[in-house]
Amino acid sequence: MVPILRFFVLYAPFVYGALAIGFLLASRGLFRSLREKKKAVFGLEQEISMNRVRRSLAVVLVIVLLVSAEVILQAFLAPSLPGVTVLSTPTLNLLAVPTTTLSPEMLAALGNATAPAPATAEASGCIPGQISITSPKPGEDISGDVVLKGTASIPNFGYYKYEFSVVGSANWSTINAGRTAVQDGDLGHWDISQLATGDYLLQLVVTDNQGNALPACVVPVHITGQ
Repeated sequence: MVPILRFFVLYAPFVYGALAIGFLLASRGLFRSLREKKKAVFGLEQEISMNRVRRSLAVVLVIVLLVSAEVILQAFLAPSLPGVTVLSTPTLNLLAVPTTTLSPEMLAALGNATAPAPATAEASGCIPGQISITSPKPGEDISGDVVLKGTASIPNFGYYKYEFSVVGSANWSTINAGRTAVQDGDLGHWDISQLATGDYLLQLVVTDNQGNALPACVVPVHITGQ
């Protein structure tokens, strides 16, 4: 079931395009059936025309329902599907608690990446009491299943997410997210058992309820692979 839902999220533009074409064709058929119904004189012709109108209307309604389902899937269910939140920007809008795993393609790409320049053991962009990562600490060696601790609590809080990137890369991969503010507590988990040894950046992005993302809190870490 999850692979099917993931397909509809990843290929949403194509799905919308296909539904748009279907809607146009179905609407055209509906209008044609309505014209035929108006021209029908005999009882049998009117009954046949009415049946065509009903079928065309049903198709239009089904397409409208499919479009609504696609919108709901993207807005509310997509964040909980593994492997659909790997993006090249740090401002992906997430509205629910999403995946804790990454796609095999992304893992393979990270595993084969060229070793980047070492990370400086300093955090940046953090705001104490509002946006911060207290564990792991800057420059800390990590491995296995890491529990992230910190704070994601701002006025008009909307949601938060945390992401990682290889040092020297502009691509950020979303790990997890949440819709509940956290004050000096657990933000979530990060399974790094399949990532290559090296220097990475971990960032926490908090967005208010108007969709405005504050500057990210970025912490450099080193994955030991042990």
